[in-house]
Amino acid sequence: MPPAVSEWSNLILRWIHVLAGVYWVGQTYYFTKLEGRMGLDEEAARKAGRLPQVWLVHSGSFSLVEKQASPKSVPAKFYWFRWEALITWVSGFLLLGLLYYSGSLLLDDSVSNIGMGMGVAIGIGTLIVGFSVYEGIWMSPLGRMPRLAATICYLLVVALAYGLTHLLSGRAAYIHVGALFGTIMTANVWMGILPATRKMVTAIREGKPIDVKVMERAKNRTIHNTYMSVPLIFLMISNHFPTATYGASYNWLVLSALVLAGAVAAKFIYKP
Repeated sequence: MPPAVSEWSNLILRWIHVLAGVYWVGQTYYFTKLEGRMGLDEEAARKAGRLPQVWLVHSGSFSLVEKQASPKSVPAKFYWFRWEALITWVSGFLLLGLLYYSGSLLLDDSVSNIGMGMGVAIGIGTLIVGFSVYEGIWMSPLGRMPRLAATICYLLVVALAYGLTHLLSGRAAYIHVGALFGTIMTANVWMGILPATRKMVTAIREGKPIDVKVMERAKNRTIHNTYMSVPLIFLMISNHFPTATYGASYNWLVLSALVLAGAVAAKFIYKP
């Protein structure tokens, strides 16, 4: 690929990726904060015989948002938050292919002597197997023990960080852990949250009670995305700081610490 074409492709894809990601993560945290504020108003709303609500002020206008867990009717048209996630993932995967799978950033001869084909297989396999393991854990009985399941997931991330940093270049290892988080988050939207929401809407339109398990699954996957988004951002910008991150002697420990620090930071951001 000619250098000018490669650079323009990189620039356009990166712009799309960052812009879509800003929309997606911003919406995730907006609704997470809104849900938390609604929770603070639930007791007062119950005593007053009204729905939990939050007053918002922005851009010179006021808005009132009410929480309806089981509405008696729904409008004919909803605004669904879904394309931002898909566009972020697709543009990110194309960037991954452009810079790593067809570029020179994937391998490091000082780390391992694997070939390019094996490196690409490891990268793509990380996304597929990583998501499958995540889904298997949270769909199993472990999913009903969130602290234990989260601890197991984190330990698996540490093991993955160690393995990738001893097979791929440090920079590629960091990016692929971040890409795995992005893949899981996108799959949570399209395979977990959206199908559950559609089932809820269908139940309301048919006058049937909403399945509580469906509601809980959608909410839990949203919470997972909230906690993964900050570590994901940490990992995506790590390539600007090679000495402190992927270029360090124990880069896998730094990666593990960044993921943990990001999750802790998300915990504070998550508070209403």
